[in-house]
Amino acid sequence: MENPHQQLVSTRRWVIKIGSALLTKPGEGLDIDRIRWLSGEIAELRRQGKEVVLVTSGSVAAGMQQLGWRRRPHALNQLQAAASVGQMNLVHAYATACQYYGIHTAQILLTHSDLSDRGRHLNARSALQTLLDMGVLPVVNENDTIATEEIRFGDNDTLAAMTANLIEADVLVILTDQDGLFDSDPRINPNARMLAASAASNPHLDQMAGDSKGELGRGGMATKLLAARRAARSGATTVILSGKQPDNLRHLAAGHGVGTLLWPDIKPIKARQQWLVGHLIPKGRIMLDDGAVNVICQQGKSLLPVGVHAVEGQFSRGELVICSDLRGKEVARGLVNYSYQEAAKIMGQSSQAIETILGYVDEPELIHRDNLVVTA
Repeated sequence: MENPHQQLVSTRRWVIKIGSALLTKPGEGLDIDRIRWLSGEIAELRRQGKEVVLVTSGSVAAGMQQLGWRRRPHALNQLQAAASVGQMNLVHAYATACQYYGIHTAQILLTHSDLSDRGRHLNARSALQTLLDMGVLPVVNENDTIATEEIRFGDNDTLAAMTANLIEADVLVILTDQDGLFDSDPRINPNARMLAASAASNPHLDQMAGDSKGELGRGGMATKLLAARRAARSGATTVILSGKQPDNLRHLAAGHGVGTLLWPDIKPIKARQQWLVGHLIPKGRIMLDDGAVNVICQQGKSLLPVGVHAVEGQFSRGELVICSDLRGKEVARGLVNYSYQEAAKIMGQSSQAIETILGYVDEPELIHRDNLVVTA
């Protein structure tokens, strides 16, 4: 691809994510100066005609400052309390900084369950779209006060990618403390080389990203890479970019080669399929023979019971299951028409035999093609 950064000039809708490491100063709480210049950069993007949604961290850190805590607590109830207190200060900081540029802001708090429920998912998308139409800057954060799983295991890289899918953004920008994605940790290896651009699905990127636990290892890039691949499902280009350089966002918008650009190299999937594959929690696994893998992946057909080799997990009708090949590799995800007990009884059998085995038949397919998304 020839100068992929240049293609960003004509893009319209951006999601920008900034993390706690950039938003806070050790022992001091929120970095108000950084919030101010970030607001100025967003104002410049908006002057260029771009729609922007901001995904931000920092509520826990802000709460710690207000509560006088010097060390991040481990107890869940204390984390929730800090997030609850800090969210007020965080939103006020953005609202004040953006007001200087004549930008109205709106707070959007989301949890994974908000996006996994189809009705609430559509409501969230409608609300964000309405705010953008009104020229308001949505400021999105996880609802840490009630989302216990998100505090323990979630990350705002994933939330940013989900937001990009939700509003069908053109670009996802992940601001970090590194210039981009390096072949080794630049804080350890002074000869580390930064990758300028790549396809998001490039398997060699996994070795470069390293461990995803924390911001150590190789810069905590694994979650950012996963976010880029998630964003690619809706056709979004992801840029991993340093948030320490105040002019980086406007340089990026001008097509300059800053950061690491990961372009989508897969066909975008429909909005409902994005929701299905990206927001529901799998309840089980169905192992398929090679013939069934070929039928659903290459021919785009429904999954019939005859192609099923094994059933794992305890799932009910209508829940999401992973479909894998005989080697355990995931090839698809879908909403199953039968429970795990029923699926175990009819696996390997023809659709015509379902009524004889179960005494009834709901659907001839185990998973209909309209509820099936190929992920391989």
